[in-house]
Amino acid sequence: MAARWSPSPTRPSAHALQSQLRSANGAPGAGRSGLTKPKARKVERLHEEVARKIGTAILNGSLASGATLGGEIESSDRMGVSRTAYREALKILVAKGLIESRPKAGSRITARTQWNLLDPDILAWMFADQPDEKFVKDLFELRHVLEPVAAGLAAERRTPEQLAEMADCLRVMASAGLAGAEGQEADRQFHRLILAACCNEAIVSLGSSIGAAVRWTTHFKQKAQASPRDPLPEHEAVFEAIARGSSTDAIKAMQHLLTLALDDMNLAAAAVPAQR
Repeated sequence: MAARWSPSPTRPSAHALQSQLRSANGAPGAGRSGLTKPKARKVERLHEEVARKIGTAILNGSLASGATLGGEIESSDRMGVSRTAYREALKILVAKGLIESRPKAGSRITARTQWNLLDPDILAWMFADQPDEKFVKDLFELRHVLEPVAAGLAAERRTPEQLAEMADCLRVMASAGLAGAEGQEADRQFHRLILAACCNEAIVSLGSSIGAAVRWTTHFKQKAQASPRDPLPEHEAVFEAIARGSSTDAIKAMQHLLTLALDDMNLAAAAVPAQR
């Protein structure tokens, strides 16, 4: 059986890739921070915690669009926080399109069409509970539109360094698995690297959103199922097509990966009792 993540040895890029992977004290990827270790979790400040609680309530429907939040004094007292923390939390929610604040009129929850649903924080809040089925479908439709094209462009434009970093991600996913933060971070990085390898600024600008979507869908699937399917072979197929420089194969491989990922997501959602 051919070695994983290595194009044919007749291609010079394969040797260069393997040399890079064995560098830095002999440990694959040891010299590239952020690939072999998950990022340290940021300590959530009080106003961020308040924003998360209110935002989650808006997203899951506990606070309906059009409803008005209570006054600043009343609401901050109810949540047991200072008025300053509550005020800063509202600023976060305004920036994400979840509420609008008017002088003397208070804060009102906006229509869903105004929400920045691709904001990484909003995606995290969405998947903290059982995510909305239609939203999950919409999210994967977006990924189907974007990521196969990105994979095709990456096959044509990627650099040896980007290819080496993708291979590092696969090695971490293989060794750490996707149940923990390290493997999930490598999965997220793998998809972001593909977008970066497009050399298309418009596509690259969506990297944070796509990375967050990958992270939270993977986290949800791993949490919801006792023995989720291992998606590593599909990631390997995408990588190998990009390494060969085959745009057509990369597009097909990414389409297949996303189709199976949505199937996995549907199975995970079915395994979780509805929360609302």
